Amino acid sequence: MAKQGQSTDIGLDRLTSAVTQAGASGKGLPPVHLWNPPFCGDIDIRIASDGSWYYMGTPIGRPALVRLFSTILKREGDRYVLVTPVEKVGIRVDDAPFMAVEMRKEAREGGARLYFRTNVDDWVVCDAEHRLRFEPGESGGLTPYLHVRADLWAKVTRSLYYELVDMGQERMIDGDVMFGVESDGAFFPMANAEEVRAAL
Repeated sequence: MAKQGQSTDIGLDRLTSAVTQAGASGKGLPPVHLWNPPFCGDIDIRIASDGSWYYMGTPIGRPALVRLFSTILKREGDRYVLVTPVEKVGIRVDDAPFMAVEMRKEAREGGARLYFRTNVDDWVVCDAEHRLRFEPGESGGLTPYLHVRADLWAKVTRSLYYELVDMGQERMIDGDVMFGVESDGAFFPMANAEEVRAAL
């Protein structure tokens, strides 16, 4: 058995077979939180910062396969793993494992509700449980992330970030006026409102 940090010879076909036998190809997400098999080492799978999946340096060109693997993705501390009932393998994630690529706004009594579609076609409602957070971007500005599930996040595309800014509002939070966005009754602060006004 390979140790952490060592690569393993588990290939895509074997991993796909194990996932399919576990029923992960059906509707809904498999119960990965209940699976705790032995760690079998790292597999040469990388999720790039744009959400693309690579195997041994080559893009995985089958969206259905990427979707399948995304359902068995799990985070354990700082490590990302793909897990089946019988084995667990480590993979590399450059930034966040998902991308939020589409947003819909639903008008509701008492406020709006935002929905985000990820690059693997999951729709996630933005609420207190699936919150937005904003981190400083590498080239300035902010980069938003959406909580998808179980410590797995989606990076929000730049174009959607600008839409969020357009719908932003100011709120008093702990004595400070913050600029942020509201969804489903929850408010997600981006930055101090004074700093935002100064940057405009």
